Amino acid sequence: MPAHSIEFQHSSTASANSWMSIQRWVHVRDLLRELITRDMRLRYRGSFFGMAWTLLNPIVELLVLLFIFSTVLPLGVPNYAPFLFTGLLVYTWFQSSLFYATVAIVNSRDLIRRPDVPVSVLPIVSVASTLLHFIMSLPVLFVLIIASGVHLTPAVLELPLLMGVQFILILALAYPLSAVHVWFRDTQYLLKVGLQLLFYLTPIFYEAKTIPDRYRTLYRFNPMVRIVEGYRDVLIRGVSPPLQSWLLLAAISTALLLLGLAAFRRASHRFADEL
Repeated sequence: MPAHSIEFQHSSTASANSWMSIQRWVHVRDLLRELITRDMRLRYRGSFFGMAWTLLNPIVELLVLLFIFSTVLPLGVPNYAPFLFTGLLVYTWFQSSLFYATVAIVNSRDLIRRPDVPVSVLPIVSVASTLLHFIMSLPVLFVLIIASGVHLTPAVLELPLLMGVQFILILALAYPLSAVHVWFRDTQYLLKVGLQLLFYLTPIFYEAKTIPDRYRTLYRFNPMVRIVEGYRDVLIRGVSPPLQSWLLLAAISTALLLLGLAAFRRASHRFADEL
């Protein structure tokens, strides 16, 4: 066969593969959009308040904790209302994402068996849906920040970067949790207990600087400490969070995501049999 014919065939194959790759990404993008929309509709179907529960839950929790730690047991934290609400919103996104992602595979039996639906998108849908709820809560947080007399600084422009790192971290945990839950259905109950304990081990209603020195090394293993403090840095304190610390967190989260996704894909071939 002439050399130019071989080169032409190779060129044609490469173009076809490139076109198929583009088509696949477009399909996945459209699929994600449709599944996220579906998830948002189904989650509050039949509910009187609907997506208003996204705000009602953290606001009620804010009022209760605000009363306790401002009146009953005052902690003396400046700008306590936005300080507390920031922590609640950030942790609520983390908590609800993991809870919904854990049951994403088990609750999607109809989608698992469809060849046009990559199984790996299902945990992404759960995390992205709760991200939208978080974004919808941000205007209320900004109103509370401004009403409290806090002046926003250019550091607030770093907010999307913090959200991106948190998204990667949540997804890195969501993949193995959703896979394990297929075989071990107690995962969601153990997770609920674990997340409740982690809530108190994260500086949501108290300042991180009040943590005793002997426990600070242990606290460094909780990534939510760094994440919550990062949001407070850019929103309330008006400063950039420590760059080196966040780069390390981003690198670790990305590595965990790659490992979690690889383990998820190996296990996904048996999901249909288990469900």
